[in-house]
Amino acid sequence: MSDYTKATNFAQKDGLSSGDPNKIIKGSEIDAEYNAIASAISSKSDLNGPTFTGTPSAPTASFGTSSTQLATTAFVQAGLAASYPVGSIYMNATVATNPATLLGFGTWVAFGAGKVPVGINSGDSDFDTVEETGGSKDSIIPTHNHAAGTLVTDSQGAHQHTTGTGRSASTAGNTVGYFSGLHGGASGTALSTTDSQGAHVHTISGDTANAGESATGKNLQPYIVVYMWKRTV
Repeated sequence: MSDYTKATNFAQKDGLSSGDPNKIIKGSEIDAEYNAIASAISSKSDLNGPTFTGTPSAPTASFGTSSTQLATTAFVQAGLAASYPVGSIYMNATVATNPATLLGFGTWVAFGAGKVPVGINSGDSDFDTVEETGGSKDSIIPTHNHAAGTLVTDSQGAHQHTTGTGRSASTAGNTVGYFSGLHGGASGTALSTTDSQGAHVHTISGDTANAGESATGKNLQPYIVVYMWKRTV
């Protein structure tokens, strides 16, 4: 784009004395002026729908301006940088390139390898500080057992059991069964009686076997892997 510069000083010619050959306006001078004007005009942009070439420049509006004013590349870059302030997290599911190259600003470091982000919760000591870490992927249910407690049978008092050929085994006077055949190595031998044990009970106590499972990868939530970066400067 060029500006028009007048080549002939016509007003100066008017001040010359009559008969001075320089006072005469020549056709070539007029032609040169018109050519210069035409060249300058053709290199200018129209007010309506101009098409710029080269590297045009314009004043840069202050950040936050919202109007029909032209937005320079500097204005656009400032707005983009403001949308990712220091501490922001950038994620990309395909491209591993550092955001400093992709976005053109800031210093970025890889962030959160093998971890998922969670919102801060001031009421929970596990989540009340930014960049606090925790958790494990390697256990679905902690190994544990259940105590059986103590089980006790009823006391039956002093009793004994008697057996023999054709006899019954008795407890507290109640017939509980008949026996026949050999007893004590011979048929028809005398009654055989157990010792009286007196009142007694039977107890069962202890723990059940271990339950649950501790194994690698058993505590993972559904997830998807992406590239994550944090802006530090």
